[in-house]
Amino acid sequence: MQQTTPAVLPRLGLILALCGWLLFSLHDAAIKWLVADYSAWQILFVRSAVVLAICLAIGRRRLALQAATSPVRRALLLRSVIFMAAWLCYFTAARYLQLAELVTLYFGSPLMVAALAAPMLGEKVPPTRWAFILIGFAGVVVACWPAALNTWWPVGLVLLAALLLAYSMILIRQIARAEPTLVQMLVANTTFLILCGAAMPWAWVTPDLIGLALMLLVGVIGAAGQFTIIESIRHVPASVVAPLEFTALVWSFLLGYAIWGDVPDWPVFVGAALILASGTMIVTSEWDRSGTLRARIAPPRDGPAL
Repeated sequence: MQQTTPAVLPRLGLILALCGWLLFSLHDAAIKWLVADYSAWQILFVRSAVVLAICLAIGRRRLALQAATSPVRRALLLRSVIFMAAWLCYFTAARYLQLAELVTLYFGSPLMVAALAAPMLGEKVPPTRWAFILIGFAGVVVACWPAALNTWWPVGLVLLAALLLAYSMILIRQIARAEPTLVQMLVANTTFLILCGAAMPWAWVTPDLIGLALMLLVGVIGAAGQFTIIESIRHVPASVVAPLEFTALVWSFLLGYAIWGDVPDWPVFVGAALILASGTMIVTSEWDRSGTLRARIAPPRDGPAL
């Protein structure tokens, strides 16, 4: 039987990342719907409870013991607190911005990841990839400018969330070498549940059936999104996975229009074109590179199958 070679993994990572950002686009749309009536603390509390239940259903007692005895417990907790702060900023800003504006502003995160990946992870970011990322960031600046002029403090919250999430992705890349994905998800969502639970006496609003269903759905989609993104970072450099978030912009435009009738101003469309061009060039270059590597290490056709 022929085994999967290491060169196949970059392509698997790219596919996982694309699926993950699609899931998070649906996740963000549901969040924007919910924050009109419920606090970010309550939404994150219910979401974390669902994700935690899914993790324990899969890993059971063995997963809990592995997380409790992890040699990188402190790093896991640090990443969890930073991740929670990012989500709270992001959820709060979602109340005041269009979905397309919210997601577009958040796209400052990929450039931050690329900048941090080199000194913190030792990843080599080729000059061509830097050029593609800068094109995408230029698109972010063009697309978000109208929103930045009208509502400055939600914009600040989204940019802070982008910075915190960028640092969180770097920590994921470091921790992934020591702990599997489910351990990271278990620790993160346990931390979310405890910290957000402390705020529930003041933040809890009893949801109606639609609100409860959406909160539970956010948890399920969030769990699937977290798993696919973390798994993708195990196979592909963080500076490659992060720019693939740009694909979520298409979904945010479509969902924003379908649900709320949002039609962004024309600069958002111009910026989106630059962002999508950037993401496409990054995916294409990485896909070609992984194919080249695979060809180099593949055995001769008349040789033994590995």
